[in-house]
Amino acid sequence: MFHIVLLGPEIPQNTGNIGRLAVSTESTLHLIRPLGFELDQTKIRRAGLDYWPYLRLHVHDSWESFTADQKPEAPAFVSVHGKKSIYERQFSASDYLIFGNETHGLPHQFYEHYQNELYAIPMPGKNARSLNLANAVSITVYEGLRQINQWGFGSGA
Repeated sequence: MFHIVLLGPEIPQNTGNIGRLAVSTESTLHLIRPLGFELDQTKIRRAGLDYWPYLRLHVHDSWESFTADQKPEAPAFVSVHGKKSIYERQFSASDYLIFGNETHGLPHQFYEHYQNELYAIPMPGKNARSLNLANAVSITVYEGLRQINQWGFGSGA
């Protein structure tokens, strides 16, 4: 299933919730250092509840070590600065869905280097800068699952 990639996550509760989502959707979670917390913190475990032992988790020291190890093909970078909607993307079950951290988003160089792979979640509200990271990951993962018709309900995309 999907690979959820968090670049330098800062808030343990978000990462715990995303870990729980990963277990629930049979996705793999990749965390790329630096992390804004210790993985053994109570807050991350509490947010992940008793799902945490079932999580397929990989921690990478840097973006470079992640790409060397995983070699992601056709990654989808999700950012408020994306020029295309996630609803325009054709998802496949092995996609890498990549998210920046809670306060700074993706590293600035990504906006140039990966501009053709940048997607945004439409936000009609004019007074919000962004969605909560865990919510953005959930929206993206479930749009991907809808497209690939993971559970055989309805017609899929």
